[in-house]
Amino acid sequence: MAEPSPILSADRPLVVGKARVESVGERDTAWTRLIFVYLACATSWLIVGTLIGVYLSIKFTAPDVDHVPWLSFGRLRPVHTNTVFWGWTSLAMIALVLYVVPKTSQRRLYSFPLAWISLALINLAVVIGGLCLMGGINNGGQEYREYIWPVMAIFASGVVLTAYNLIRTIADRGVEEIYISNWYIMGGFLWTSVLVTIAYLPFYQQNGISETVIQGYYMHNAVGMWFTPIVLGLTYYFLPKLLNKPIYSYSLGVLAFWTQMVFYTMIGGHHFVFAPTPWWLQTVAIIFSVGMIVTLAAGTGNFLLTMKGSGRTIARSYSLPFILAGVIGYFLWSAQGTLEALRSLNLVWHFTNYTVAHSHLTMYGFVVFLIWGGIYGLLPRMTGREPSHLLAGVHFWFALLGYFIYTFALMVGGTLQGVSWILNAPFIESVRLMAPFWLWRAVGGAMMFLSHLIFAYNLWRMRPLRLERAMPMAQMGALA
Repeated sequence: MAEPSPILSADRPLVVGKARVESVGERDTAWTRLIFVYLACATSWLIVGTLIGVYLSIKFTAPDVDHVPWLSFGRLRPVHTNTVFWGWTSLAMIALVLYVVPKTSQRRLYSFPLAWISLALINLAVVIGGLCLMGGINNGGQEYREYIWPVMAIFASGVVLTAYNLIRTIADRGVEEIYISNWYIMGGFLWTSVLVTIAYLPFYQQNGISETVIQGYYMHNAVGMWFTPIVLGLTYYFLPKLLNKPIYSYSLGVLAFWTQMVFYTMIGGHHFVFAPTPWWLQTVAIIFSVGMIVTLAAGTGNFLLTMKGSGRTIARSYSLPFILAGVIGYFLWSAQGTLEALRSLNLVWHFTNYTVAHSHLTMYGFVVFLIWGGIYGLLPRMTGREPSHLLAGVHFWFALLGYFIYTFALMVGGTLQGVSWILNAPFIESVRLMAPFWLWRAVGGAMMFLSHLIFAYNLWRMRPLRLERAMPMAQMGALA
């Protein structure tokens, strides 16, 4: 790699100069274009979804800002969550998966037309789903399951087509062994196919407590068996690739994989501790939540030991800091979820703003940071274009500080909120005490949104080179 260029002056740089990626350009222009369009669509949904989120945070401090039914909090909030879930995060993950699976299988992607159809289906589902939610057409108050089943069927079709595409690619692999990344990735795709089927079969919908049990199973696994295994699988590829060293332990990766598959699938019930669901089901969920510590220790330890001794490489990279933050976030915020499952702590934090903070810590501080690290690590090598190094740093710090401000305010406020309820204070007092914390929530959310605009600009900077300017195929060696 070329030597970094310090900013401002050689002796007192404003920021640490970042090492440049060798511009190699991907020889398969169809592959490069496919992945970039996926990421462009995903980033568009990121901007739309988080803009809605910022507007919702303003409503906490200025609830009378509008009186339009389709802009009401109850309608916009699920638009925000579903847009960033299925539009931004899912498409961004799939984009990286469409690179990692063929690369580790040493085979070209089985079907490009199928990949384009999948992209169209997922985008269509997010558009129709968002319009339905704003119009008051939804699946009821079931978090992350607000899309009506015909809309989710469109999304599921895109996921199933992608899974088939990946399975055929792996089946035709040019190496004997299936790399650990593909175990995680296919585990996520296959489990999610089962999960959505159970949660959305029209004739399987139930009412009352039975529906609550299904909702807990779906809601938690939508995060833990879709986003979590896939981003971990991506990290098993990008981390050693960017560090130019092997993963510390393949065995630890296998241990983390199987404990994830065993423990995580049963912990959804901890969302309904003290609810009128079976006590034994709540206890099983708590026990399996504690068991997740094994998964966290194996996975996080594997990643951190791989990074050991690579501090200078990480400091000189604009992609690895995102991965480091995501790995640390994976352990901290997942362990936080284990603590929240314990009955003594659940009694204080459940139903409060602390839970909102936790969901953002896991999805943003863990999943999204790892995705950003993968994007910054991949696109320059595929397109021959780099982002602004300075703006990549600004993106990192604005996103990191923004989500810390956002979540710390809600964790402190949520704890006070729970204590006030336990002390039987008037409910309105818990609302009043949250007012300053909601203001800081809006400040943190605005910083996060600004970082997304910077990322969108950097993504445009990394757009593919025109065909006539593509690098010679001989330079592909640096990409392998």
